[in-house]
Amino acid sequence: MGCDRRFVNVILLGFAFMFVFTAFQTMGNIEKTILDSIQRDDPSFTGDGYTSLAVIYAVFALCNWVTPSIISVTGPRIAMIVGAITYALFILSFLTPQTWLLYLASCIIGFGAAIIWTGQGNYLTLNSDSVTISRNSGIFWAMLQASMFFGNLFVFFKFQGKTHIDHDTRLLVFIVLVALAAVGIVFLLLLRPAQSADGELAGKDTGGPLHALKRAFALLFTKEMALLSVTFFYTGIELSFFSGVYGPSVGFTLQMGSNAKQLVGLSGIFIGVGEVLGGALFGILGHRTIRWGRDPIVMIGYLIHMLSFFLIFLNLPDASPFKDTEDEAFIKSNQYLAMLCSFMLGFGDSCYNTQIYSILGSVWAEDSAPAFALFKFTQSVAAAASFFYSSAIGLYAQLGILVVLATASIITFCLVEWQSRAKKTEGYTSDTEEPNQMEKNSISQP
Repeated sequence: MGCDRRFVNVILLGFAFMFVFTAFQTMGNIEKTILDSIQRDDPSFTGDGYTSLAVIYAVFALCNWVTPSIISVTGPRIAMIVGAITYALFILSFLTPQTWLLYLASCIIGFGAAIIWTGQGNYLTLNSDSVTISRNSGIFWAMLQASMFFGNLFVFFKFQGKTHIDHDTRLLVFIVLVALAAVGIVFLLLLRPAQSADGELAGKDTGGPLHALKRAFALLFTKEMALLSVTFFYTGIELSFFSGVYGPSVGFTLQMGSNAKQLVGLSGIFIGVGEVLGGALFGILGHRTIRWGRDPIVMIGYLIHMLSFFLIFLNLPDASPFKDTEDEAFIKSNQYLAMLCSFMLGFGDSCYNTQIYSILGSVWAEDSAPAFALFKFTQSVAAAASFFYSSAIGLYAQLGILVVLATASIITFCLVEWQSRAKKTEGYTSDTEEPNQMEKNSISQP
């Protein structure tokens, strides 16, 4: 019965994040396009989409250091509910566009993102074990990324034939997205306390906020976490690229044709198709892929990303991230190729993230809150840096950065995975894991 309840918790968690992030990921994908249209209507508005996203991820990064302490007091469910509310407030701020309000709301959602994501990682781990973590990670990821479909499909039809997104269209989009975020909050309210496999309540923290903060710092300086941080950093750079830069770049490339703006939403849909397919594939096959190890899946993601970066390099002009441009790319810009690249970006991202969730929930099962906080800290620092430089350097330089970091990330991930596999084979844990129990034990705090 306990196991059934744990799986139901994972499904409810997936639905909650699907609705909340249908709202936010759609908003992030269209934010640059929307704000450019607002500036045309109101020249006094000077808010910038890339700067807003950079502020979100910078605050997100800083707040990750306190989230384990917060979650040790509130528990993951309350933390996720509060975090989800900040997402709704961020979208509501667009109903009355003011530059100061945009950046204030960006700070607030940055805090909310830190607690919702650390809470999610902790809650998913508490409802999993070493056998089910890969399956649960894949299923959650597929449900989460289904969010790329619905909001972007709505935007695709609402932006159809528009070169300027007028006030009434913007208003309708914002209201729909806020309503979707509210549905996600309802699902979070339905979550039940996590249980261990024997039906006991799991994850009660007796260490307190200070202990949680100390554990986060202790994990940061372990060899495994230091190596994985390179992989985390890459996922932050590529996250910001496909979620906030690539879609607008396609929309700004006027060589795409008269429906270039419409392609922004369609790009988000194809990214979502890739994410969901990857998550579902690794969720369904999780019990089999775990036998082969996590490294082959991450290697597949790496190769797919390399190919997508090369095709984007050929298909889009260097100035495309900034504003509407008539510049020509190396080949004639092709809509179908652009959507194929969107799909590949999404599928490759799912390869990385499902396996990161799996390795964190397996190796650091007893320290899941600080482990996921460090993951999100590193990822959000990278995303903030990416959004800051996205408004200053061209597409080709951004692709070059992605190629270098992707190559480093595959090396560091494989080193940690091989080390983890060797420990299981030899039946011992390293000194860096001594504060933890073996991952096969029931989840409890010292």
